[in-house]
Amino acid sequence: MINKVGQIMLYVNNQDEAVNFWTKKVGFSVISDEDNGQGMRWIEMAPTKETETSIILHNKEFVAKMSPGLNLGTPSLMFFSENFDELYTDLSNKNIKVGEIVNMPSGRVFNFADNEENYFAVMEKK
Repeated sequence: MINKVGQIMLYVNNQDEAVNFWTKKVGFSVISDEDNGQGMRWIEMAPTKETETSIILHNKEFVAKMSPGLNLGTPSLMFFSENFDELYTDLSNKNIKVGEIVNMPSGRVFNFADNEENYFAVMEKK
């Protein structure tokens, strides 16, 4: 039986730019930065070090060569925020492309894009 989501693989074109985006602009922390010495590097990040689910940044080009046919598309991720309005303003002020706030039956939601035009959503959770 599966009891939690452990890691989410995110395939990016530029790992260093992606780390900079997620840490400097979104506020995530790097948990680990590993390199197998054969060209495969992976960076584990999360909103906090205590978060159970983390994001792993992989080099899209390397993974495509290693595993042809693997779906390298960006997963549709929904993040939760207790400081929804503050986060929206903060991301906007950092020149991150953010969408309009939308009222959904489950709460307010907006999306934002990273440097590679991958979109992610944020839902208000109090």
